[in-house]
Amino acid sequence: MEPKNGSSFTGFILLGFSDWPQLERVLFVVLLIFYLLTLLGNTTIIALSRLDPHLHTPMYFFLSNLSFLDLCYTTSTVPQLLVHLRRADKSITFFGCVAQLFLVLSLGGTECILLGVMAFDRYAAVCRPLHYTVIMYPRLCALMASASWFIGFANSSLQTVLIFLVPLCGRNKIDHFFCDVPPLLKLACVDTTVYESEIFFVGVIILFIPVALITFSYGQIIRAVLRIKSATGQKKAFGTCGSHLTVVSLFYGTAIYTYLQPSSNYSRDQNKFIALVYPIIIPMSNPVIYTLRNKDVMGAMKKVFCWGYDSR
Repeated sequence: MEPKNGSSFTGFILLGFSDWPQLERVLFVVLLIFYLLTLLGNTTIIALSRLDPHLHTPMYFFLSNLSFLDLCYTTSTVPQLLVHLRRADKSITFFGCVAQLFLVLSLGGTECILLGVMAFDRYAAVCRPLHYTVIMYPRLCALMASASWFIGFANSSLQTVLIFLVPLCGRNKIDHFFCDVPPLLKLACVDTTVYESEIFFVGVIILFIPVALITFSYGQIIRAVLRIKSATGQKKAFGTCGSHLTVVSLFYGTAIYTYLQPSSNYSRDQNKFIALVYPIIIPMSNPVIYTLRNKDVMGAMKKVFCWGYDSR
């Protein structure tokens, strides 16, 4: 990336929500509350999965991975956004921007793969209940989780390199609140069609292979559940999958809209507010979705947090 006229290129300016100075104050309060709730909720899920022996199952192993991933995901963007909302200096160093883009893409890609793995886990639990512990044995679970993280970081390495190969010619004002693919491509001073095609191709693989796995898994789950004659049994089987489907719909819907739309359709204001969903709203919502719809987690919370009271 060559700076224009040989000038030194030291970093970027994240414009964020500077066009709405009054909105910045409201956003600071709201996002601070959301961030604290995200930290509390996801830390609670991880702690419960460790402390309660009844949650030492593949489902909660993957859920604790998801909670840790969400903690990292939201922390990679929100603290910086909160600082920028309270001060005029909205700069970020070049290497800070590279690191942030790398982390956002890594963690987002990992979550895509992990949600697909969690769908397979639900398929094994509902469709192969008698062989569930044999199919989802601990070593395989650890391998699948590790593969999710590896693929996510490998994909991010490739995309980050592709993005920062694009000549920017000294342009450094990013019309967004963090370093992300669409706003960075908007800074390019050359035709980005080839870059966009390469990134689109990689994005399709990362997004749609897990979607295919999720579709297959839930197709088999629906078939298996419809064979259950008991209405109570059907409700229980669907109940174990409802939380995961809700999270999948939120995450994939937002990610597909953000990363797989043509750059000609990119709307800077609209995308800023939509971008608040996947690094902020979803990580905060996940613990609530899994907790409120899950008797095991609610029971674990009562046992862990009311232990002192019960022991008396």
